[in-house]
Amino acid sequence: MIIVLRKGTEQREIDRLTNLIIERGVAVNPIVGSDLTILGLIGDTSKIDEGQIESHRCVERIMHVAEPFKKANRMFHPGASVVNVGGVDVGGKELVVMAGPCSVESREQIIGVAQSVQASGASVLRGGAFKPRTSPYAFQGLKYEGLDLLCAAKEATGLPIVSEIMSPYDLDLFVEKVDCIQVGARNMQNFDLLRQLGKVDKPILLKRGLSATIEEWLMSAEYIMAGGNERVILCERGIRTFETYTRNTIDLGAIPAVKKLSHLPVIVDPSHATGKWWMVEPLARAAVAVGADGLMIEVHNDPAHALCDGAQSVKPDLFDDIMRDIRQIAAAVGREVRQPAAV
Repeated sequence: MIIVLRKGTEQREIDRLTNLIIERGVAVNPIVGSDLTILGLIGDTSKIDEGQIESHRCVERIMHVAEPFKKANRMFHPGASVVNVGGVDVGGKELVVMAGPCSVESREQIIGVAQSVQASGASVLRGGAFKPRTSPYAFQGLKYEGLDLLCAAKEATGLPIVSEIMSPYDLDLFVEKVDCIQVGARNMQNFDLLRQLGKVDKPILLKRGLSATIEEWLMSAEYIMAGGNERVILCERGIRTFETYTRNTIDLGAIPAVKKLSHLPVIVDPSHATGKWWMVEPLARAAVAVGADGLMIEVHNDPAHALCDGAQSVKPDLFDDIMRDIRQIAAAVGREVRQPAAV
């Protein structure tokens, strides 16, 4: 339920109405804008007497929220949310590009790639320390050493880092060492992990599950936000369909759909979406054109010998071309992309 207040309502009237609702056992999420103040009600709103609420002169109207997600709902937060990741705003005018290797392999590799993507204009470094793999025999990442190497790359470049968490037992370490905690597709509905992430003061990058609907995706975001952490970024990375030519099927239609339903920023990962390096460039362009707030692109200095997902990784020179292309498209849709770093 949403209560829209009249313009110019004084704070004491808002407090009186809020206390009345809380006494009924319903939580209140106030959203104060320059022209509009909204009270978002979370809980069993059947306890609320709408006639009593409407009798307050400060109430403009009452609206019911049909979707099961509340805090992630645009009705609760009409303006677009901006999530700050280590000094970089995701969801604002700048289209944010997160780039780096699928997996951290060595100090030389991660620092070299970080310097390369920074030179092309990337504003966040991505890199996997813990790697969830379908096969138990595949490379699982350098784990804690990988986190330390990401920190070394951050120290060398100043780029904030995003990396995937696998276990809630490592949460304190991730809070300490990374700027944004990534929840991978396989953990999108790991509700125990999501609840724990709701308790930390750290941005969360939530990837869409392998076969998740948009509503299920947003409900997973709701788990995090309901715990108190509203700094959530959504990431479309392709879903599983009957098609086998590509690794997954990228759902670019999800971008405008999420924008209509939710205020949360949403980025696109064309690398995991296709599994093919040569498809990354056209789909990155399309993602920008359709309204994504950013991109996550896998870049590797030697994809042929990568320990993980080399087939979907682009080389630094192609990444530079991609950045040049999306700057033009971003400008056409009213966005900006960071310029290449001075050499």
